[in-house]
Amino acid sequence: MMKKKSLIFSTVVAMILVVLGIFTYSCQAQAIKSKKYVQESIPTIFFHGYGSSYKAETQMTEAIKQAGVTRKIIRVNVSPNGYVKIIGSIPQKTKNPIVEVNYDNNKMTNYHTAGLWAKNVIEALQQDYKFKKVNLVGHSMGNMAINYYILDNYKNKKLPKVNKVVDIAGHFNGIIDEDDEPNQVTLNKAGKPDKMDQTYQQLLKLRKIYPTNTKVLNIYGDKNDGTHSDGAVTNSSSKSLKYLVSKRAKSYQEKKIVGKMAAHSKLHENKQVDRILIKFLWAK
Repeated sequence: MMKKKSLIFSTVVAMILVVLGIFTYSCQAQAIKSKKYVQESIPTIFFHGYGSSYKAETQMTEAIKQAGVTRKIIRVNVSPNGYVKIIGSIPQKTKNPIVEVNYDNNKMTNYHTAGLWAKNVIEALQQDYKFKKVNLVGHSMGNMAINYYILDNYKNKKLPKVNKVVDIAGHFNGIIDEDDEPNQVTLNKAGKPDKMDQTYQQLLKLRKIYPTNTKVLNIYGDKNDGTHSDGAVTNSSSKSLKYLVSKRAKSYQEKKIVGKMAAHSKLHENKQVDRILIKFLWAK
């Protein structure tokens, strides 16, 4: 009987040691990974596109976590009337926390309202976590939420400074089959389109007010099928962001993704996109 108890005890101790060993190894591996990236208390907030949800952000955010950039991902839900609910918490001194935003009304096309809801998200987070800078990442209409947030709140000194922006699949000057068609609009060297839709004309104000300490990365897709588009947005529409922000932004760069995984709704599932935005946002 004593031998049996001794065997059970030894087995339990061995299992505990194995678990502790795995945990220690995991922590050490995470620490090694994290050394590759800046360690700052700047949250990065993700905004999804039209008809979508926070689930469209999870491929990117999980890739970020797996890379060792952060250990913390939370979600913020925005109700149809703009009410914000934070799901999860960010402990003090957390490095590079990630926030996935979910708009319940995901087919709302009033860009000023989308920007207002982005402001509601940022203010709610700022009230709880007291950050002074923020990174913003948008896919498709999420870019409009970001850019109209900047457009409508540039005078508000209480809001955190926009540190970096990643625009993915942005339709700044039209959407195919709505107010744009493939190979119809051309850009000059400054990125200025020869035809501007109503939304783009509103965004022209960014040329005078865009924050000068903000670094911008513009990622767009080309399916390589002759349309020079990602299937939903032309490259000229996406690249027209340059004319709006490049003269004021601290830096501006573009990255073209090519092939089947460059399709509009595939870009947020694209591992190449993951690597590019991780490098831009956090690489030392």
